[in-house]
Amino acid sequence: MTLNTTKTVRELALEVPNATRVFERLKIDYCCGGGRNIAEACRAAGVRPDELSRLLDEAGAAGGDDARDFAAGPLSDLIRHILDTHHVYTREESARIQALLDKVCGKHGGNHPELREVRALFLRLDADLRPHMFKEEQILFPYILRLEAAHAAGSMLPFAPFGTVNNPVRMMMVEHDTAGDLLREIRAAAKDFDAPADACISFRTLYQTLEDFEKDLHRHIHLENNVLFPRAVELEAATYTA
Repeated sequence: MTLNTTKTVRELALEVPNATRVFERLKIDYCCGGGRNIAEACRAAGVRPDELSRLLDEAGAAGGDDARDFAAGPLSDLIRHILDTHHVYTREESARIQALLDKVCGKHGGNHPELREVRALFLRLDADLRPHMFKEEQILFPYILRLEAAHAAGSMLPFAPFGTVNNPVRMMMVEHDTAGDLLREIRAAAKDFDAPADACISFRTLYQTLEDFEKDLHRHIHLENNVLFPRAVELEAATYTA
């Protein structure tokens, strides 16, 4: 493909099948950093644009991904996917990771003090994500569902105690930025999840599970920042002027 480096990471993530997997591999921030253009993103990640282009071509030949699937269609389907796939995963894996951290810190913390830093950072991340997801589930997502129903019926905008959907969206995106920063700190403290030579099976499992958690949270935030939230803002504007 001919790569237009003035396009944003978000645009490519939505246009090219499996682009997010390429961005993940190259450590290009496509969730919180989706607004940067490709040239800036490549410079930040130390990646040549021609290499990115080649990998995107290969990824595109492999088929679609969930971001493209949800770029159109009912927002209710996207919300259900986020809740059933990502929110459930985040809660279940957070509990599993904390148990692994307790176990591994108890056994290896003396020789590997970085584990205590990883544990402290992950506990901060979990403490941020729980109320964040609660606000989405109880306030923002129900409003978007009512908004979509009102637009389909040609009705007036539903009541929004927060004024406009832009306000909670802005707050959620700031909180996403915080989560992204914590993920980067965890990866740095864990030395890119490269387990040391003396690591036991539990230690190696912990680092693999943390890396899997990072990838899922990146996709989770991408679907919200780059698909759900912009579409909700556009839908509210369209419903308001209908």
